[in-house]
Amino acid sequence: MTSTTTETTGDDRKVVVLTGAGSGLGRSMARRLLADGHAVVLAGRRRAPLEETADGRPDAVVVETDVTSADSVRGLFDVVRERFGRVDVLINNAGVFGPRASVDGIGDEDWERTLATNVTGSVYCAREAVRLMKEQSPSGGRVINNGSVSAYLPRPLSVAYTVTKHAITGLTAAMNLDLRAHGIPCTQIDVGNAATPMVADFGVEALQADGSTRAEPTIDPAHVADMVAHIVSLPLDVSVPRVTVMAREMPFAGRG
Repeated sequence: MTSTTTETTGDDRKVVVLTGAGSGLGRSMARRLLADGHAVVLAGRRRAPLEETADGRPDAVVVETDVTSADSVRGLFDVVRERFGRVDVLINNAGVFGPRASVDGIGDEDWERTLATNVTGSVYCAREAVRLMKEQSPSGGRVINNGSVSAYLPRPLSVAYTVTKHAITGLTAAMNLDLRAHGIPCTQIDVGNAATPMVADFGVEALQADGSTRAEPTIDPAHVADMVAHIVSLPLDVSVPRVTVMAREMPFAGRG
């Protein structure tokens, strides 16, 4: 697939912090935003995949970050503050699918890891980004939270992932309410069946609500990156509270 890119200059160039930038959707988003001329701070737990995403681009800044650690996230935004003096966009993309289990089968460690990555990490990053957005001049910025189709309807045996993605809906709504007077709109982008390593099995064999398994349609992650790039390009007086990008024929309504 060939995406349309628009090289930005001057006031259109933004400083973007992107978590989970080492693979999957994060890599697709990062490369699209870099192609558009933005400065992108690539955050993730492992340096090597982040460097691969950066691919030597001078506008890509790699910062090893554990979003589940408040200190690590503060360190990430210390780098942003020192390097750029501002942040225009935060993309909360880091996430894990968690265990395949119903509520009575989930273990303590699996639950805590899923919650810490998907929810606590998003809150930590949003907190530090918003603090900088309020103090910088000119103030304001944009936050994009990666939700999921599971924030509407669950897959079978996905209680941990589903609960955490519903929490992202609450985070996004609360931020839009609390931050609208500060020039900080917040978007939740709900993705369904983008062809990334996280959902690699869905294109071959996905568990259905009736207990059967079958292959499901997927889409190129570039389409999600295109949507994110469009939202990033919008002026701050435009809010996109929620948007869904999904494979047209995937099970969705009632998961059937």
